[in-house]
Amino acid sequence: MKRAVAPHRLLAAAALGLAVLLGGCGDPGNDKASSSPAVMTDEAIGHYCGMFLVEHIGPKGQILLRDQADPVWFSTIREVFAYTLLPEEPKAIVAIYVQDMGRAGPDGNPPDEAWIDAHAAHYVIESDTVGAMGAPDALPFEHLEQAQAFAQDHGGRIVGFKDMPEDYVLRYVEPNPESNRPAAPQPAGAPSS
Repeated sequence: MKRAVAPHRLLAAAALGLAVLLGGCGDPGNDKASSSPAVMTDEAIGHYCGMFLVEHIGPKGQILLRDQADPVWFSTIREVFAYTLLPEEPKAIVAIYVQDMGRAGPDGNPPDEAWIDAHAAHYVIESDTVGAMGAPDALPFEHLEQAQAFAQDHGGRIVGFKDMPEDYVLRYVEPNPESNRPAAPQPAGAPSS
């Protein structure tokens, strides 16, 4: 004799089965673990400035997009944030990486392997330093203690990714092309003149 299955057990089994099926179908846009930062080559060009990134001092950024093989490159960190704020830019973002200024050399450039998740970084803004193009920039640090030490030496304040002020990102600042001359580059982290 067959036993009838209670309707609430059928619903529970169906819900469990659906959860298992959906669990394996994660949103590829949120799968940051499988999206490693790209290697910045000498041919990497800034999205907004149209210049080679190697021509700029200071931290760079990259955004990985779904259905696009190459990253979108940025010569400043403020540009990374602008991309996420401007409505005309694609929003199929898989991952955002910035370079850790805690590992920058005396020339103001972090090493090639210094990419960190932009959402986890600590940003020093409004300091007495300049970044690419001689303009103020948000300087990312992987470790809070390094950001605090930098802010103590150079002023400014520390914000997280979600707390980055929109007016700081989108404010136009007249660039100082003198700071990017190859003969005398002024590294990010050096006092602005």
